[in-house]
Amino acid sequence: MSDCLAISHDLDGALLRLRLNRPKANIVDAEMIAALDQALAGNADRIDLAAVLVEAEGPHFSFGASVEEHLPGQCEAMLKSLHALIRRMLQYPVPVLVAVRGQCLGGGLEVAMAGHLIWAAPDARLGQPEMQLGVFAPAASVLMPERMGQALAQDLLLSGRPITGDEALEAGLADHLSDTPEAAARAYVEKHLAPKSRSSLRLAVRAARAPYLARVLPQIDAVEALYLNELMSTRDAVEGLEAFIAKRPARWENR
Repeated sequence: MSDCLAISHDLDGALLRLRLNRPKANIVDAEMIAALDQALAGNADRIDLAAVLVEAEGPHFSFGASVEEHLPGQCEAMLKSLHALIRRMLQYPVPVLVAVRGQCLGGGLEVAMAGHLIWAAPDARLGQPEMQLGVFAPAASVLMPERMGQALAQDLLLSGRPITGDEALEAGLADHLSDTPEAAARAYVEKHLAPKSRSSLRLAVRAARAPYLARVLPQIDAVEALYLNELMSTRDAVEGLEAFIAKRPARWENR
């Protein structure tokens, strides 16, 4: 297992804790995606498991995905692996909780939204800045409107502006607010999930998620195709990514 992810078991095995462990940015790159996916896959069938907590080392949850891995030649493999992780989280048999502090941006926020419940610090910053680079956020284009409604989700997806944890709670993007989101999420598991029958909890998760999954899973496939087949064939998408890496202003040609 890669050292980019710290894995531990808590509450007598009821809680699997996955801690992004490459501060301060905790970039969701190919290595991090693979580590998260492997850890989730390896624990999915544990009959004593009641919940998963995804958290992060350092002051920030994640600055997002690797911009370099978005370039032609790497983009398809990166996006398909990220979306495979998101699908696994969306369909995970026990609740996946996410604790967000500091910056939670781009691919990092997409991973967070794939969880069942999000705890955010009041001063956290959550956003999808992809449009500032000339690309769009595919999974977020599906998951964000489900959480906070079409109008505000469009605002954030098209502008790329972030919102605070306080604003995220009010909008429905975050489910709970806490100065110590990791501790608050753990307390929720201890009080509300760990005492439950694990077999009944798994069936309750399936029942509660079924209508939601029926909507979002096909849409993720559709936006992935739009991103790879149309967006990445435009000149400006590549220009925006290359400009960001070179730390220069992008020169848009609108094509």
